[in-house]
Amino acid sequence: MANYPDRGMVFTRAIDEHADVIRNLHAQCGVLETIALVMAEALHRGNQILWCGNGGSAADSQHLAAEIVNRFRRQRRGLPSIALTTDTSVLTSVANDYGYESVFSRQVEALGRPGDVLVGISTSGKSPNVIAALEAANSLGLTTVAFTGEGGGKVGSLADHLFAVRSRDTARVQEAHILAGHMLCDWLELDWIASREEPALSAVAAAHDTAGGCAR
Repeated sequence: MANYPDRGMVFTRAIDEHADVIRNLHAQCGVLETIALVMAEALHRGNQILWCGNGGSAADSQHLAAEIVNRFRRQRRGLPSIALTTDTSVLTSVANDYGYESVFSRQVEALGRPGDVLVGISTSGKSPNVIAALEAANSLGLTTVAFTGEGGGKVGSLADHLFAVRSRDTARVQEAHILAGHMLCDWLELDWIASREEPALSAVAAAHDTAGGCAR
């Protein structure tokens, strides 16, 4: 007879593993700040942030691009960001004509401009289409960022800036990726509002600089 899951096996273990992975992000604050500064500078120049990934990482790409285009927490103008995972006509035509490995790189060639930022998300660090996208971005003068799991893989080796979560468990890595993405969106929004003297920040936003952990 099959062993049915119990609360400790599923819920407690997942919560404990998640908490350990998230606590380890304190050591990554410097990397995340560097990525945030690169993204902010690109937006101030009028450039855009592109995102790509597969499966759950495709969902993260769409989620984070939407937070930048629309808003994260505060009222401000829309900012340019594109998930390269959303246009089914482009994805299927490129996959049909050139192969699935080219579905993101072809869009980078078409849409990317020098000074843009491309974020390639791959929990394994081995996704061929993310690798191809980063290679195309590097050749065209984009700044490249990789979100990966532990080690970074080839995806990490191709990026100018690497955020590698200290886990090889796909679920835990994805959970850390979306937290990091939310923190980057928060930074970009605060930076944009402050630099443009847009409407006053909320009390929660104003407390940002005194938060623990990553505070300097």
